[in-house]
Amino acid sequence: MEIKIGMAKTAKYANEYCGDTCDLAERPHGGISAIIADGQGNGLAAHHTSSWVVTKATQLIGDGARDGAVARAVHDYLYAMKDRKVSCTLTVISADLESETVVISRNSNCPTIVVTPEYESVYDDEVAPIGVHRHMKPRMYEVPFTPGMLVVSYTDGIAHAGRKHTGHDADFEKIMEIIRKDTAEDVDYIARSIMEYALFLDKEKASDDMTVVVLGITEDSPGAKIEELKAVYPF
Repeated sequence: MEIKIGMAKTAKYANEYCGDTCDLAERPHGGISAIIADGQGNGLAAHHTSSWVVTKATQLIGDGARDGAVARAVHDYLYAMKDRKVSCTLTVISADLESETVVISRNSNCPTIVVTPEYESVYDDEVAPIGVHRHMKPRMYEVPFTPGMLVVSYTDGIAHAGRKHTGHDADFEKIMEIIRKDTAEDVDYIARSIMEYALFLDKEKASDDMTVVVLGITEDSPGAKIEELKAVYPF
């Protein structure tokens, strides 16, 4: 099987810096993790917070720490360094080859969605962000690899798109429709489609920083096993 990941991110309209940060980390026993953080507020201060959180999480994953321990360690440091005054949401989605499962660690007010050919699950249990509450615990979920599986997570800029103009959040069923009609081969297209839907609701002027990450598990491709990475960085 293969792991595919697509990401799309944009800053709040008229802001030079995005308060969301996302990155990938290779796991020491095989596999890959996608880390998504949304720093409190917008602009440069939020960017510094989320960037630091993701960098710290990436280092810990590379050192072999388990995802739940990663969330707790990053929380403890942010809690101490910012004196309990700065929060950050954090989601880690890991395709772990050692356990052959997708492990999800959530400290976010946005859901993580799992869609396979057999079932759909929406993980949206209430959970606190990191950095503020002393006894923070991440919500942890683990699901076995399934060919055709899609795992989707996003920040609140996506979830609340449209609120400024209509008073209503983005239609969750519309997001699910975008996911359902495509396959695990189409992770880049799904991420871009969800982003375009959110920007449409905000009349192409994002009301908040927006990030969406899509992970897919596909069948093997023929030929040599080649790792690939693509990035687009507008300025």
